Amino acid sequence: MFSSFSAHSNPFRLPRFFATPSTSAVNVEPVEVHDVELLHEKRARTLKHLLKLNHVNHAVLYHDLQRHNHTPHLLGSAYLFGSDSAHLNDIYEDEAKRLEPWRDSPGEVSKHDWRDYLGNPHYQRAYLDFFEDELVLNGYNWQKVVEQYLLSGKAPLINNLISGLGHPLIHLGYAYEFSSREVAMEALSMAASSYDYLHKYLDDPSYTKPPANKTQSPLEILRRVQQDTYFDGLFAEEGFNNVAPLFEKHEAKMLEYWNAWHIVDPTKEFEASQKAAVALLVASHKPGGKPYDFFIVHILTTSHTVRILLPLLPAKFHVPLVRQWWLLTLAVYIAQLRPEMDLSSVTDYNREGKDWTWVQEEAAARSKHTLDAHFVKGLRAMQTAAETWGPAGDFWLNGAVRFAQEFDGWGGFGAMMRDEGK
Repeated sequence: MFSSFSAHSNPFRLPRFFATPSTSAVNVEPVEVHDVELLHEKRARTLKHLLKLNHVNHAVLYHDLQRHNHTPHLLGSAYLFGSDSAHLNDIYEDEAKRLEPWRDSPGEVSKHDWRDYLGNPHYQRAYLDFFEDELVLNGYNWQKVVEQYLLSGKAPLINNLISGLGHPLIHLGYAYEFSSREVAMEALSMAASSYDYLHKYLDDPSYTKPPANKTQSPLEILRRVQQDTYFDGLFAEEGFNNVAPLFEKHEAKMLEYWNAWHIVDPTKEFEASQKAAVALLVASHKPGGKPYDFFIVHILTTSHTVRILLPLLPAKFHVPLVRQWWLLTLAVYIAQLRPEMDLSSVTDYNREGKDWTWVQEEAAARSKHTLDAHFVKGLRAMQTAAETWGPAGDFWLNGAVRFAQEFDGWGGFGAMMRDEGK
């Protein structure tokens, strides 16, 4: 089942489509792209066929239009961790059990009215058809279609990729990593269908204000949030259902902390934000206590996707995209009742000699959780961070090994589990 990650054939670099680096940019190198249309070894062919099969058969939103199709995320992560064709097929079959077929939308979407249906999940199929029609008109240049509909206009879609718990953002990242036009069009459909109120905080500059108590450390702000008694008793229990009331009733407090991150050195501070993402997931978990938090892992996996996309975007979008991630991070952290983080539980963790090869084998073959999309994606996010920033005192590796060893299912759902009758 397991083949060496270093044996991937014909890796390419993601192209830099846009502007040269600037002082407002996060300067990281593009990751390798594995173009499934050009790679011919069996694993790559299997991945290509499964991505296309998922595209044809399964909607991007399902379960009363509340859940997101993760199949490309797990297939892509497993492929990069070295999973063989048999395991990739197992992943697809397991994911397909929960997914639903496409259903016709109430009507079609056209170029003159495509924004009129933003945020209506019933139009997910219509949006997919519309973007694929645009793909044909643009000579199957999917990057051009993404650029046109993601980055253009006064309220570009890129300013709302954190809708739906960041799944449109994650989906788009996998489209670029595997140069998949099918996944790219799904990402646009998901972004349009999931569009919500969070876009206004990026679209409207009046929400960005000079901070009263600024810092360049995301972890320091999270520490302040954790200790702020304003949030005590705000919610009876954890759960993503807390996010909308948080913005409706406590917007001013949210924006106070959102604006407190004063980004001066975008590259250095983005690295710090990725460390914060790992800390939120791993350093907040207490062995023998509650399971790892399902919603907090999305902070890590969305941070990973921001890292994937930043080298491809014009510099003017870099800091706004990072701040968009930061808005989601604060919302999720507060909604999950601000768990305390013990950084020493990561920095001082005894790995007992386990290295990235061990992590890779856990994700690809050995762990009983190899079919869990969020488990595998979380491990991959930490490995990519280590490849991007260097060992950093083994922080990334310690976090990954601890997570892999302790993980035994997800928690943090709160009332959502009861509401769905699970």
